[in-house]
Amino acid sequence: MFAVHSLEGWLINMSNPYKTRAGGATVTVFVPYDCNNHCPFCINKQEYEDCTGFSLEAILRSIRTMDEITPACDFVFTGGEPLANLDALQQMLDAIPPTHKIYINTTFPVQQRYSAEEMIAFTEKNKDKITCMNISRHLVKYVEESPDEVIGRIACRTRINCVLYKHYPADKLPAYVERFLPYGIPIQFRYDYTATTPENLYDEKDDRILADLRRMFTYKGLDGCRMRNGFHFEYKGLHLTYHKTLPYSTIVETGEDGVTYDILYDILIKQNGDIHSDWTGVMLDVEKYRHVTFEPYDLRVLNGTIDF
Repeated sequence: MFAVHSLEGWLINMSNPYKTRAGGATVTVFVPYDCNNHCPFCINKQEYEDCTGFSLEAILRSIRTMDEITPACDFVFTGGEPLANLDALQQMLDAIPPTHKIYINTTFPVQQRYSAEEMIAFTEKNKDKITCMNISRHLVKYVEESPDEVIGRIACRTRINCVLYKHYPADKLPAYVERFLPYGIPIQFRYDYTATTPENLYDEKDDRILADLRRMFTYKGLDGCRMRNGFHFEYKGLHLTYHKTLPYSTIVETGEDGVTYDILYDILIKQNGDIHSDWTGVMLDVEKYRHVTFEPYDLRVLNGTIDF
């Protein structure tokens, strides 16, 4: 298992040289426009209360900068709601060369601005650009959802994301999974990452969600790295994952060369184009990142057989 380190005390002065995985840290882009949802576990919502300074042009410049430094990194679009402005999203997608994988986190919402047919057409147009569209669907409904039949028509690969928040109704899990069986869409259950700590990241004994999933579905195996992991399950041929991640994404570690590095897993492009090196508000030293040291990605299978 991994030695997982706390970030406490490191945020004041992250002055070490950077290290990241081969290909580069994942770049998450916060779209410069809001959503109409109010999910109780969303900590991004407060960032959209005042949109002053939000800039699509600045974001596009930062996307080009990250492509220049790491031309094979993954990009993730989040928000806000990426699909709330298809024209702006198209500009951001077009700024990313085909050397990158692109993921979009969305509720695929019912909205007045675009019809379901327009959103489906958008996925058809960009099916060769978008690696996967992660659709939020929760046990407790917090938003007005597009019909499942619409989700089943999305042209690119899809995955369902479901946050199991606080006192979730565990008895509804089998019916929830059955709901997506006709469409063959894999499901990722998520722990509330704001409650994840180095101590409980790999804890199995006291994890209620893990116990519920083991009781109801067939356990297949565990993969993970220093920052996050996935417990994999199967139900009637459908791939289910239970995902846990720390609320920060930088590890400070001394390498075999005797050098202490800030190891970056995620880089964030904020709504105003600023580039952060962590979810905790630390600005990325872009010039230092141009000289980043690469290491093999430490994600690996820790037990079982994961052959989905």
